[in-house]
Amino acid sequence: MIIFRYLAREVLSSMFAVSLVLLLIIISARFVNYLAEAAAGKLDAGVLLTLMAYRLPAYLELILPLGLFIGILFAYGRLYLDSEMTVLHACGMSQRRLVVYTASSSLVVAMLVGMFSLYLGPEGVRASESLLAEQRNRTDFETLKPERFHNLDGGTGTSYAESISEDKKQLRNVFMAKVSPLDPSVDIGDAGRSEVDLAVLTAESGETVIDPESGRKYLLLKNGRRYIGIPGDLDYRVVSFSHYSQILPEPDYAVKPKRFTDGLTTEKLLQQNTNEAKAALQWRLSMPVLVMVVGFLAVPLSRTQARQGRYAKMLPAIVLYMVYLVCVNAARGLIEDGKEPLPGSLWLVHLCFFVFGMMLFSDFRALFRFKSKNRGVAK
Repeated sequence: MIIFRYLAREVLSSMFAVSLVLLLIIISARFVNYLAEAAAGKLDAGVLLTLMAYRLPAYLELILPLGLFIGILFAYGRLYLDSEMTVLHACGMSQRRLVVYTASSSLVVAMLVGMFSLYLGPEGVRASESLLAEQRNRTDFETLKPERFHNLDGGTGTSYAESISEDKKQLRNVFMAKVSPLDPSVDIGDAGRSEVDLAVLTAESGETVIDPESGRKYLLLKNGRRYIGIPGDLDYRVVSFSHYSQILPEPDYAVKPKRFTDGLTTEKLLQQNTNEAKAALQWRLSMPVLVMVVGFLAVPLSRTQARQGRYAKMLPAIVLYMVYLVCVNAARGLIEDGKEPLPGSLWLVHLCFFVFGMMLFSDFRALFRFKSKNRGVAK
């Protein structure tokens, strides 16, 4: 048990460090994208941390298997270079027992990944997509900040409000300006006529209202004036109003997840009989299996010689992991498209890499016996 606890501590501590670094890299990249949308007014800055928290289980679902794989390579590679693994083998610990100890640590990680892939991950994706849809379906006026100028309609106009209520519904001392193609219905004379006209609007207050019949949003301005004319001319049309209603444009973007099944619960996937649901369900069930297989593969790949260096097999091992993940993802795509060549293609991928791991063990044992014989002859 002492050896098992020592090996498990080495593997899990290395896995935690690697997973933390990978998680910080992925979160930083995603957070920068969300921050850019918040700066553009598409997202409220107050929901960024909530979004990242919702996406965290889905990130960990993919990061933990890679973290375990690299963690085993780091931990066992150090033990081989420091001759600790040689001492353990000399004390009677066989390669089979090392695999069993590694599988025990991998089983803990597999259970954690299974919880993320089957339950927490889909819930987080559904919650994050719902929050993004709510944020991105807001109008331009619901993203305004007080005492700042904001672009409207893709840069064709600008707006300003001295103060805004907390619910983003009430505006005070509103200023709006917009450049648009010349309205032929407005008679301002032919002299100096250009292709665009300028509309400037000021109002004491404004609020967003929803039409109960159509569901469209309107901006209702009160007690203000509207100035219409051609830039550079003095002939402007001035209209005073007590109430002025303007329809708000619908957002020109929408939130669409890469796969709509990512946000469905596992129970709903079991109730559906579509190819997409089958592929998503098999993917979620296969993630814990992937953890066990990569833990098995990492044991022979971590075996290094003193002259090779600690990171000699790191690059080939990571390439092997990427090929494994790509094959699993490709098998899922074939199931979704209904082009599965053989029943259970996704599980055949896991079986093939497990068999490959067994071949690696056989090669290492044969190589070890060959070197032992050569040493005997030299003596």
